[in-house]
Amino acid sequence: MTLTLVPGQATLETLEAIWRGTGPIRLDESARAGIEAAAKLVRDAAAGDAAIYGVNTGFGKLASVKIAAKDTAKLQRNLILSHCCGVGQALDQATTRLMMALKLLSLGRGASGVAWETVRLLEDMLAAGVMPVVPDQGSVGASGDLAPLAHMAAAMLGEGRATHDGEELPAAEALKRAGLTPIVLGPKEGLALINGTQFSTACALVGLFGAWANARASIVTAALSTDAIMGSTAPLVDAIHTLRGHPGQIDVARAQTALMAGSEIRESHREGDTRVQDPYCIR
Repeated sequence: MTLTLVPGQATLETLEAIWRGTGPIRLDESARAGIEAAAKLVRDAAAGDAAIYGVNTGFGKLASVKIAAKDTAKLQRNLILSHCCGVGQALDQATTRLMMALKLLSLGRGASGVAWETVRLLEDMLAAGVMPVVPDQGSVGASGDLAPLAHMAAAMLGEGRATHDGEELPAAEALKRAGLTPIVLGPKEGLALINGTQFSTACALVGLFGAWANARASIVTAALSTDAIMGSTAPLVDAIHTLRGHPGQIDVARAQTALMAGSEIRESHREGDTRVQDPYCIR
């Protein structure tokens, strides 16, 4: 089943499904008009005489160097290749997939100036299971995830390495096996692909998803432990927790109450139990 993303409306549940899933991902067609309008704006600017940073000028200390219109595509390609400087182990494929989906959502807002064909290649790579090999350490300065995203973008150019069907290959070969063609970057497209924090955001989300899983497991473990020692559910009374006013505490108490509702073990010692309270580790 294809998962359709609407920029600005993706929920955490959707992002977790992307991380855990393997199906095709597409941007909603409504994003196309904005993407194409921004791409035209950038193309027109690149063809003009006004200096526009990163479009027809160099980068950083070379910002004052004007780039000829015929060289703007080469400028973007060189930007990507020069930032492929990551080191360390390859990012796992599930997190790489999430990173690519986050980049799709960012580009889909129609403010990056990339061509629709560039967006389509990202979608097609996700659908075909072509995952760029992205080293998990290193970036450049404070401009975001420049190095990791450069490795992602390089694969779209047929450079660097990627995996397909579980096999690591030169990116050009991986794309070829999937029936895909590398792109040639237009004005500003390299800059648009590597500016952002999709690598960091993907890694943070994976940590969040794991924390949620641990929290859910801890609630179930607490309910099982309380039942196993024939413990009391009195500390879970809603009034205690609403008085404190902490939403998380209230939710956890209600969840544990629901898990223990109807327990035969709990009912078996509700009357006649001489204990005043449960052990401290349970309470």
